[in-house]
Amino acid sequence: MKRFFPLIAVTMALGVFGAFSRLPQSQVFVSRHENVLGTSLELKFRAANEKQADKAEAAALAEIDRLNLILSAWNSNSEFSRWARTQNVAVPVSPELFEVLGLFDAWKTRSQGALDASAEAFGRLWKKGKLPSQDAMAATLASVRQAHWKLDPIAHTATHLSTTPIALNSFAKSYVVQHAADAALAAGALGAVVNVGGDLVVRGQFEETISVADPRNDAENATPIATLQANGMAVATSGNYRRGVSIDGHHYSHIIDPRTGIPADHVLSSTVIARDAVEAGALATAFSVLSLQESAILARSFPGIQYMIVPASGAIVQSAGWTAVAAQAPTAASPYELTIQMELASIQAQRYRRPFVAIWVEDKDKYPVRTVALWFDKTRWIPELKSWYRGDRMRTLSEGTDITGSVSSATRPPGKYSIKWDGKDNAGKLVKPGKYTVFIEATREHGGYQILRQEIDIPGATAQFTLPGGAELGAVTLEYRKSGR
Repeated sequence: MKRFFPLIAVTMALGVFGAFSRLPQSQVFVSRHENVLGTSLELKFRAANEKQADKAEAAALAEIDRLNLILSAWNSNSEFSRWARTQNVAVPVSPELFEVLGLFDAWKTRSQGALDASAEAFGRLWKKGKLPSQDAMAATLASVRQAHWKLDPIAHTATHLSTTPIALNSFAKSYVVQHAADAALAAGALGAVVNVGGDLVVRGQFEETISVADPRNDAENATPIATLQANGMAVATSGNYRRGVSIDGHHYSHIIDPRTGIPADHVLSSTVIARDAVEAGALATAFSVLSLQESAILARSFPGIQYMIVPASGAIVQSAGWTAVAAQAPTAASPYELTIQMELASIQAQRYRRPFVAIWVEDKDKYPVRTVALWFDKTRWIPELKSWYRGDRMRTLSEGTDITGSVSSATRPPGKYSIKWDGKDNAGKLVKPGKYTVFIEATREHGGYQILRQEIDIPGATAQFTLPGGAELGAVTLEYRKSGR
């Protein structure tokens, strides 16, 4: 069974063939998965053939699974969870768990306490859905300030010292991503991009275009706040705009300052570029917790990194070298927009492949004016999007839809996506007033098929629609309104 599509063939078919034409000795293969480390996973490999790409994918997935069974705080059978249930006992641990615990010790010191595995205790307090009492905050703060483990580098043991909830978040995902990319290269890939929920590494013979999501407009196809050309580097983004808790109508970030127990809401997102993935992930999280002044001081101790911080108010803060590696994306205002909130149907599996999806708009004469999004992994499956795939005119309309680049963003929940249409046709012009139909079509290799339709008036009054879930698409909502930007 073919598991990948060769990206060269697809980019030629869709009219976006570019730099890959200069590398006939290899191809780029892509696969996408959901529910990996609690988010989405995208793998890209440069390989001589599909068999080599299959080996690289298997190696990367195996490494992700292996490290998850070591480091996960949500798998009760992981090595970390089993160790966390011990108390005051020196336990021999794996090299990976010992290394990550040591990294947390080092980063807690480097970040002046902004990174702390025991921030999980505050996270659980805020997830109860009501404002924590002063007594609860004080008690939790006291427990967080304890020592939680002791490492013995000679005996290679870790002693769990406290009963405070801890979780290896912050940069553990980046640690896994880096090891997965290394495993793919060791298995024969010539180059690799591993992107888990917006934190990614680019290794080997691969130059990747990376879009940095705008936290103020983070739809999958929205104009990014910046774009990067990455090779041999890691990019991590931390942000408060996709996860958190709502209490009495106010959104509180899932990112907690462990020094105070208060959700960090003064920074919308922080993006860091570094050679080392752990460094990128740790700094991105720290910059979302620290004050801008504290972040600037911390950044000076890592001269090789570049960063961009988007505060909740005020001007964007960038490192001195940011503009040398990142291009600011242009923005074009539109008087109205349609937002599609889409949830893929949940599959009871630890990991599952993302279905192929097409979203497009037709006018009252059933003429397709815009392909808004197109997601697929294999060219031979494109015709299975049978309503979208109606000859060359549909393929022409796909030009300009981004199928090759990666996105660095705050971590999303698995299977949940936001797509926007700015009311423009494929030529970039606003469509004429009238009735239009939005189509959402999804199919899965060896799976189900589903298509949804919704008619809207343009320009018209603000409207919201809820479409029923089915075999491949769960809850889908459409909101048409005047543009906020």
